[in-house]
Amino acid sequence: MKHLYYIAALAATFLTTMPLHAQEEAENEATEQQQTRRRSPQATRGERNDKKETGLPELTVRAQDMNERLTQEIGNARWMRIIYRQVDLMKEQNAPLYYPTRPMNGQMNLFSVIFQLLGENKIKAYEYLDGYEEFDETHLINFKDFLDRFYILYEEIPGRAGEEPTFVINESDIPAADVRSYYVKEAWYFDQNNSAFDVKILAICPILTSTGDMGETTMPMFWLPYENIRPYISNSYVMTSNMNNATTFTMDDYFRRRMFEGEIIKTQNLMNRPLQAYCPTPDSLKNEQARIEGQLTGFEKSLWYQPDTTQVAVDSKAAKKAKKSAARGKGTTTQKPASEKKAPTVKAPKAEKSAPVRSVRRRR
Repeated sequence: MKHLYYIAALAATFLTTMPLHAQEEAENEATEQQQTRRRSPQATRGERNDKKETGLPELTVRAQDMNERLTQEIGNARWMRIIYRQVDLMKEQNAPLYYPTRPMNGQMNLFSVIFQLLGENKIKAYEYLDGYEEFDETHLINFKDFLDRFYILYEEIPGRAGEEPTFVINESDIPAADVRSYYVKEAWYFDQNNSAFDVKILAICPILTSTGDMGETTMPMFWLPYENIRPYISNSYVMTSNMNNATTFTMDDYFRRRMFEGEIIKTQNLMNRPLQAYCPTPDSLKNEQARIEGQLTGFEKSLWYQPDTTQVAVDSKAAKKAKKSAARGKGTTTQKPASEKKAPTVKAPKAEKSAPVRSVRRRR
């Protein structure tokens, strides 16, 4: 009987310890999964299906239609000249495109907007080619190759079936502060059908500035057609003055109204030569830039009739004098009717002088 009692007690303890052991194993598995989940990117930023609020919404049909209406057609231009400018963001006139270097209070600088749009695959960028820009499928840049080329740190997350991989990049790794200048390609054109002389911005190119053992080096990154980015920057407001902190202008206004300041570095020519190729000194370069600016403004003035200002001034003075004299004459004299006018009087001729006569008193 004692043996049976011991066997029953052992069986009871074994049955009671089994659920406890299974519960401990389940708790250990749960803690391990929680730890791995904490280390995984999904736990730190949420599921990939949850879309992050970026402040750059998708384009509506109305926005796309407005972008097409604002597109300037230059195919019918009878005269056109392609100008390349370099916009230095370190100048106060161009500072609204550079600050803030990190997103602050819902505001971002121009490169932050471009980088975010590229990461979300909303716009396309093309390889930088000096003087031979080709905006076609063969010259499209791959976003991953672009990150590797400019040593931008990222975390790649493989996509699901049929989806492209996504890239997680910290805001501190985005080189928004290192892009300190832009190349701007613009077309000055005259459309004879509409009698319009205007300037159209064709593309922009951010320039990355890096500091190393060799000093400061600049590297153009890519060409971006302006028509692709305009619908997005037309809603990005910037502060344009230190005296007026109201954000009343957008980045699109800054470009379209030509509020930026850029120096001419090249004009499209047959030999594809920049200005520095035939202007070795700074003085000759400035003189050449001023000469090109004078040609553009001179061509615009030659299109329209401009009267002689000196002759207009003389005529206006004479007209003022005539008005004053007429006003004075009306106040002092009154005109009589033609019937009351007197006939002209004829004066009698004067008598001829006679010879002198001797006085009678002398005869006596």
